[in-house]
Amino acid sequence: MMIYLAMIDSPEGKSKFTKLYEDYRGLMYHVAEKVLHNHHDAEDAVHQAFVTIAERIDIVDVSVESRLRSYVVTITENRAIDLYRSRQKWSCDELDENAVGIPVEYEGPNEAAQCMAKLPARYREVLILKYVHGYSFRETARLMNTTEVNAKKLALRAKGKMEAMCREEGIL
Repeated sequence: MMIYLAMIDSPEGKSKFTKLYEDYRGLMYHVAEKVLHNHHDAEDAVHQAFVTIAERIDIVDVSVESRLRSYVVTITENRAIDLYRSRQKWSCDELDENAVGIPVEYEGPNEAAQCMAKLPARYREVLILKYVHGYSFRETARLMNTTEVNAKKLALRAKGKMEAMCREEGIL
């Protein structure tokens, strides 16, 4: 909180901000978490919201509780949405499903495992998480840092590619 108070010049502004910070930081985190579904991103969004509020503390009206609450929620929501959009804009990991990854060598009697070792890294990863370790698609998506829909698509494509490879090898 000291960082935000250093941004404010007037004692009234500091007092106003301190009260606002103590009363609304939990609500602000909850709002950001609902938008972002990520603890660290929610903290970033709340920080950005507090910076915005500290910059505008002189015009913030604390006399009407409902208006203040609405203002704080709106600022937090907007910062969370901005953060979400910026992360989506620069996120390219989901598109690279043929990433090379670590080469896997498998020497053994299991031909299906040999086919699986030849799959691209993302395909292997989704199949192992889902079908070997038994994670749900939601958990698999979280572990792979992707969406649940994308995890399902990757699993579908991986199974199709593995089936084709097994047919070529004469396993199926």
